[in-house]
Amino acid sequence: MYAIVKTGGKQYRVERGQRLLVERLPAEEGANVTLEPILYRSEEAVFDKAGLESVQVTAKVLAHVRGEKLRVFKFKPKRGYKRRTGHRQDLTQIEVTEIAHGKAKAKAAKPVAATPVPDEPAATAAAPKPADKPAAKAKPATANPAADKPAAKAKRAAAKPARPKALSAKAKEGPSDGS
Repeated sequence: MYAIVKTGGKQYRVERGQRLLVERLPAEEGANVTLEPILYRSEEAVFDKAGLESVQVTAKVLAHVRGEKLRVFKFKPKRGYKRRTGHRQDLTQIEVTEIAHGKAKAKAAKPVAATPVPDEPAATAAAPKPADKPAAKAKPATANPAADKPAAKAKRAAAKPARPKALSAKAKEGPSDGS
């Protein structure tokens, strides 16, 4: 029995007891997370949306680690441009604890929210929110917006200074006496 799950934009084939590194999950170490199944395979394959609703893939967060250093080198020939940077991906090590199929088992496991919710005291939760900003003044709407375009065009034309016409080659040389 195995399942294919999606997390962090990637897909993984997982079995019960398997450990793997996935992109950083927003859960504490030791917490259980629910992974999104794409396919479940036992005696028969389940990959339709209605069938996958009853599949539950649960994993335990073992540790938060960083991947190996990747060197990024940029180079443009004949320009003297060289840049070297590095990158280390934030990863989470998980262990698949359970792959369950069936409505009774799926409801038994409690999924962890994708983003942890901070605990807030009751006093701050009941505090009034600041008043909203006043609405911005709306532009006066004209009945016919196309009618405003010629007027705006004429206004821009009046604001531009008149350009002198280019002189022809003969005019640049000056008057010719014919001598």
